[in-house]
Amino acid sequence: MSVSEISGRARLGRRTKQLVKRLVPGDIAVIDHLDLDRVSAEELLATGIRAVINVSPSQSGRYPNPGPLALVRGGVTLVDAPGAQLFEALNEGDEISLRDGAVYRGADCLGEGQVLTVPELEAALADQQGRVTEALAAFAENTMRYLRDEGHLLAGDIGFPPLATRFRDRHALVIARGPGFRDDLRIVRPYIRDFRPVLVAVDGGADALCEAGYTPDVIVGDMDSVSDDSLRAARELLVHAYADGRAPGAARLEALNLAYTTVAAPGISEDIALLLAFEKGAELIVAVGTHLNLIEFLERNRQGMSSTFVTRLKVGEVLVDAKGVSRLVSSRAGLGPLVAFALAGLGLIVVAIAVSPGLRHLIELAFLRVRDLLGL
Repeated sequence: MSVSEISGRARLGRRTKQLVKRLVPGDIAVIDHLDLDRVSAEELLATGIRAVINVSPSQSGRYPNPGPLALVRGGVTLVDAPGAQLFEALNEGDEISLRDGAVYRGADCLGEGQVLTVPELEAALADQQGRVTEALAAFAENTMRYLRDEGHLLAGDIGFPPLATRFRDRHALVIARGPGFRDDLRIVRPYIRDFRPVLVAVDGGADALCEAGYTPDVIVGDMDSVSDDSLRAARELLVHAYADGRAPGAARLEALNLAYTTVAAPGISEDIALLLAFEKGAELIVAVGTHLNLIEFLERNRQGMSSTFVTRLKVGEVLVDAKGVSRLVSSRAGLGPLVAFALAGLGLIVVAIAVSPGLRHLIELAFLRVRDLLGL
């Protein structure tokens, strides 16, 4: 076997967020993902796979896309093979090999691609950052179009159904499957413990909550990237329907015999979760894994991302990103640390008395004087 050869079982998936659930260490993922975003790169890395073969360009050049570079820096071999007919030629679980970008099953070469390297990806990313103005112009145009067509969102025109979960005068934590969402969730553990916010998950964000030992109060979304177990665990399910009322996610919940309500609205489910917490009267909204900056908006490759930008304009007065929660936690340390501090201080006093006969004698005299004064 040559140094550049990698072998493993092929796992095929045109939707990366679904494929990652089936990957195990040593697999080779075959994907069809134009502009491999950072969230998908992080999830692919977490599975422990050896290589990724993409039949679409991992980096089209539309905008500065750090996803492919993050994947390769993490030690995963990334091969771009645009147009390769691998989904037609391969079966799930086939043993395949990668040799300098060529894909083999046994002695048969099924397609050829290019191995993307760190220096090449760094140079491409730098070039894209120099041309970000083009992507910004397109984003701005789309945002203005959204404001014209769907600006009524800012006026609170979404008809949210009644929910059993109470938001009024409480904090709400909204977790989405966005960049760094697992790290963000670790950051807010002390906050969740001390403030007990309403836990609102956007689709696959519910799985992260459950894995961390929490129960989602509400799951919002089209229910296409969340596990059955998380759906069953949630207290309430709110299906995001299209503006015309169609709700494809409802069929899955009906098949699982789970109760749900629907809300018809434009935009993406992340927007709906933020607006839900806001319209239901949450005192503060803490965002975990939501889209925070221009690059994160652009890398989702959805025109609807403009709605997230507009939504943040509306809820901004009560919205805090998870990375700023440490300031909240420090202002409310909780009873545990105070009790520990008091016990530590008492322990020091006891030790001091035990090792100092003079101090012990002084305390005994003081005790006798107090007893005499009280007539005991």
